[in-house]
Amino acid sequence: MDMRLELVPLPSTDVDRSKAFYVDRVGFILDHDIEPGNGMRIVQLTPPGSACSIVIGVSGATDGPVHGIHLVVDDLESVRGALIGRGVEVSEVTDMGGVRYAYFSDPDDNSWALQQIFG
Repeated sequence: MDMRLELVPLPSTDVDRSKAFYVDRVGFILDHDIEPGNGMRIVQLTPPGSACSIVIGVSGATDGPVHGIHLVVDDLESVRGALIGRGVEVSEVTDMGGVRYAYFSDPDDNSWALQQIFG
């Protein structure tokens, strides 16, 4: 039995602001920005190299914020530096002994962990 995590809904109080944050600052790829009707808007974005996407603007995804979503990276310092260069506030790196983390949040306080595993 296969189970693939491919889409995570995130709450957003301003879809345009969230879309700009993820595309322009974090570097996610815009997959879809559609309005299927009834005032609904669906914006799907994918981190570079990921098989899992996020979606904002979906009805019912207003609870939140969501905390602790992990983006696994090969070079934490490089990714952290690139995000800071794009205006994202990223924490200092924390070394947990074989796993290193840095953290950031979007404008709706959905929080992300950049994770690099050594092993």
